[in-house]
Amino acid sequence: MRTRHGKGDSYDGRLAGFDIPRIGMGTMALAIEGRPDRETAIRTIHAALDEGVRYLDTAWSYYLPSRPGMGEPGDLGYGELLVRDALASWDGPRGDVLVATKTGYRRTCEAVTAGAGDAGCVDVSRETGDSGSVNADCSSVSRETSDVPRETPSAGGVPERQHLQAAGSRYGWMADSRPETMIRDAKESARHLGVDALDLLYSHGPDPAVPYADQIGALRDLLDAGVIRYAGISRVNREQIDIARGILGDRLVAVQNQFSPSHPDPEHTLEYCRQLGLAFVCWSPLGGFLDPVDRHAYDPFREVAAKLGVSHQRVTLAWELAQYPRLFTIPSARNPQEIHDSFAATRLTLTPDDLARLNASVAARRQTMAAGM
Repeated sequence: MRTRHGKGDSYDGRLAGFDIPRIGMGTMALAIEGRPDRETAIRTIHAALDEGVRYLDTAWSYYLPSRPGMGEPGDLGYGELLVRDALASWDGPRGDVLVATKTGYRRTCEAVTAGAGDAGCVDVSRETGDSGSVNADCSSVSRETSDVPRETPSAGGVPERQHLQAAGSRYGWMADSRPETMIRDAKESARHLGVDALDLLYSHGPDPAVPYADQIGALRDLLDAGVIRYAGISRVNREQIDIARGILGDRLVAVQNQFSPSHPDPEHTLEYCRQLGLAFVCWSPLGGFLDPVDRHAYDPFREVAAKLGVSHQRVTLAWELAQYPRLFTIPSARNPQEIHDSFAATRLTLTPDDLARLNASVAARRQTMAAGM
C-alpha cells in the first residue's frame, strides 16, 4: 500500500491502490501548444510534488504535432517523458506517486496554407523539448467540441473517427481506439514512463469507428497481460460506464469526465459514480484553458472567494472536493504559483451556507444545459 507522506484527512482518497490527496495535477498544459519551456515544466511538477500532490495525469497524446496530418510527430511521447524525467530528478518518494496515462487519441495538424507564415505545425525536438514559436491561433484549440461522439457514416457506411478541433486552429485531436492501437500505445507509454506496468490507464475517449465493448476489451487484455494494474475510462456516459463495468468488473476503478461550474456534468455521471462507488476524476476542473468558458458561471465563486480572501480557483476546487468523497480533481498548471494555489484548496473548508449557495448556482446551470441537450 502506498500512502501520502502527510496527514490524512477528508481530502485524501484511495485510487488505483494509492492513498493520496484528492487534488492531483493534469500535465497537458505542460506538453502541448502554449506549453512552457521544459525547465519550467519540470520545476512546476517538482513544485506540485513538494506541495503534496501525489497524482500526476498524462496521456500518450500529450505532444505537439510537428508536421501536417497524423504522421509520426517530432516529439512523440513528450508529455510522458516529461513526467518520467521530473520524477527521476525529484528527491522525494517516487513510489508514493500515482502516475496515470491515457490511450486512444492522436494529435492532428493541418498543413500551412500559402501566406500563413509559421502558424501551422512547428518542428520540435523530442530530445530537447524545444517547441520553437507557436502562433497564437494555435493555442485556441478545444479539446472537446461535444461530449457526444460524432458518428457520421463515411462513404463505406463506417462511422468516421471523432475529430475534435476548434474553429480557427490548425491543431486537433483524433480518436483512434482500435484495440491493436490501444495495446501498442499502452506498451509504448510504459516505455516512455520507464515502468514495468502502468499504475492506471484510461481509455481516452469513445471512438465512433470502434464498438465501445472492443475498446474496453483492449483494456481487459492489457490488465490480463500485466501491462497495466488498473483501468479507467474517460469522456463517457452512463451506458458506457455500464459496458465497462460488465467487462472489467472491479478492475475498473475510475471515470474521468469533464466537471466544473461551467460544465457541471449535465448527464449526471458523477452521481452515477457515487451510486456505484467508483472514483470520479474531473478534468478541466477550472473550466479548461483551451475550452470556451462562460465566466459568469464563476461569479458566485468569486463572491465567496472575496469574502474569504482567497482566489476563486481555490474556492472552485474546494467546492468540487465537497461533492463526493471519492472525487479527485486534476487542475493543470503552467508554473509553480498556479499549482501552489490549487493545492491550497485541500486546506480550505467551505461553510454549509457557502456550499448551499454554490450548489444552487451550479444546479441551475446544469438544468439549463440539460434542457438544451
